[in-house]
Amino acid sequence: MSSSPAARDIDTSRPHSARMYDYYLGGKDNFDVDREAAEKVVETWPSIITTARQIRAFMRRSTRVLVGEHGIRQWLDIGTGIPTEPNLHQVAQGIAPEVRVVYADHDPLILKYAQTLMRSTKEGRTAYIQADVTDPDAILKAPQLSQVLDLSEPVALALNGLLHFIPDSQKPYEIVNHLMDALPSGSSLSISHVTPDFDPESWEKIVRIYNDSGTAGRARHKDEVARFFDGLDLIAPGIEVAHRWHPEVEDAEEGEDGETPTDAEVSVWAGVGIKR
Repeated sequence: MSSSPAARDIDTSRPHSARMYDYYLGGKDNFDVDREAAEKVVETWPSIITTARQIRAFMRRSTRVLVGEHGIRQWLDIGTGIPTEPNLHQVAQGIAPEVRVVYADHDPLILKYAQTLMRSTKEGRTAYIQADVTDPDAILKAPQLSQVLDLSEPVALALNGLLHFIPDSQKPYEIVNHLMDALPSGSSLSISHVTPDFDPESWEKIVRIYNDSGTAGRARHKDEVARFFDGLDLIAPGIEVAHRWHPEVEDAEEGEDGETPTDAEVSVWAGVGIKR
């Protein structure tokens, strides 16, 4: 049996951030090279498992808040990663079945699982774009986007666990501004981003492990994360450690360890802003 084009394009010679993240979440879509690199991170920072889970939990909570309290019905989720249920469209369509979601990621492995992301409600719709966030026009001009999203109506831009893989040399602030400029008033921006603020020494080591594995990384301080929201109206409580952002909006996936993690164990700043 011949492999699919997506499978043939998967590079298993070096670790990949999406597959390492899948490993942290307990998934099976990773290879020995990913597990080896991920274990180095775990040895340096055992709480990376908590960090990964809290990035995922923030996605669920922020989605619920935007659907339920702000009436958002369209999403552009960039840096989707390997599908992990519940996926964003499942969370949103669980509240409003008519929600439409476009996913975008550059990893061929994600394309392999794209069908999982296409299982929409009959009232809503989903689509997948294989493109890199560092080329935002490739996403904004993709036919899949215009076929699913109406850019005259508010769109929620979700960049969860993504921007810490974009170094300053690739101009992450300009990328975010470019994406938000394409969206109308009432649109939103959701970001979760790892930070060295609570344990600088450990995060310096973690970033070095990723860089040595061929994945650029940049943990950012709170003020650097806040800069992504310049010109937007932050939803209360503003930029907060991920597990403290609307903790009342929880579900069965929350609190699975039975204890509330510390800020240092999470080490993720998160926030949501609304475009005026």
